[in-house]
Amino acid sequence: MSARTRPRAHPDDGTTTYREALREALREALASDDRVFLMGEDVGRYGGCFGVSLGLLEEFGPDRVRDTPLSESAFVGAGIGAALAGMRPVVEIMTVNFSLLALDQILNNAATLRHMSGGQLGVPLVIRMTTGAGRQLAAQHSHSLEGWYAHIPGLRVLAPATVDDARHMLSAALADPDPVLLFEHGSLYNAAGALDPAVHEVDLDRAAVRREGTDVTVVASGGCVPKALEAAEELADTGISAEVVDLRTLRPLDDATIIGSVRHTHRAVMVDEGWRSGSLSAEIESRVCEQAFFELDAPVERVCSAEVPIPYARGLEEAALPQPAGIVAAARRAVS
Repeated sequence: MSARTRPRAHPDDGTTTYREALREALREALASDDRVFLMGEDVGRYGGCFGVSLGLLEEFGPDRVRDTPLSESAFVGAGIGAALAGMRPVVEIMTVNFSLLALDQILNNAATLRHMSGGQLGVPLVIRMTTGAGRQLAAQHSHSLEGWYAHIPGLRVLAPATVDDARHMLSAALADPDPVLLFEHGSLYNAAGALDPAVHEVDLDRAAVRREGTDVTVVASGGCVPKALEAAEELADTGISAEVVDLRTLRPLDDATIIGSVRHTHRAVMVDEGWRSGSLSAEIESRVCEQAFFELDAPVERVCSAEVPIPYARGLEEAALPQPAGIVAAARRAVS
């Protein structure tokens, strides 16, 4: 079953959508390096399940943009083999839920081969996949499992939240000698913004402070970043100054930026679309407590998804996910 949503028309205001930024990043990679090719379900003739690769087959041909059979384990394994042979494959998996069918390839092969070969074998592979909910695609297309992959040594895990990061993270990922997983939140594809002409590359080792503040640090990633910024606006109307940290890279985490912000504000709220139990938010909370416990003026708050499979019904889906109102409430508890 395809989860594709038809791309909206290009905004006629000089802005770029997140989807278009990703497509331009792919186009640049394919044009600049003959070793780069794209493979996955429906990436060619259909233009990608979410329209990201639309037009690339016509531009670069079927050797560079390859439709694959519906077998995640097979085509991720083929990508690993191509990377070992000197190519720079970009593998697209339709949704993070389906990546579990390739988990053996990702964990037992891609992430471990450098270690098991004594450093002789690198796997310069980029795996792109859609993550997250908010589009009524039900439980098999909507979960946020980035935290699972951030648990695995040997992988770099990215979560672009802005059009600039969507545009420039891919080139940095392709330059990495080891496997990189790039999670694209489905709710962001139609989000539009102006590309910063001064930005030409992204430092994958650094989180970004998207909004400065003095009273509470709100840490988020991917599709939760716009919600955190919306909550910060609402908090500002009531006199609470929230600093919003966009993680950008989930493995390795940029402890310095996170801890530096908490030492500045003395309070922290973690926003995570994953489930609360065993979540990435729990890992970040632990690091804050380990490294800055005596800087905290209040317990660390967490805003996570309800511990249920993501519902189909819109009202239930919205209730299950982190929302700006929940972030605002958590921040107010922290500063009370």
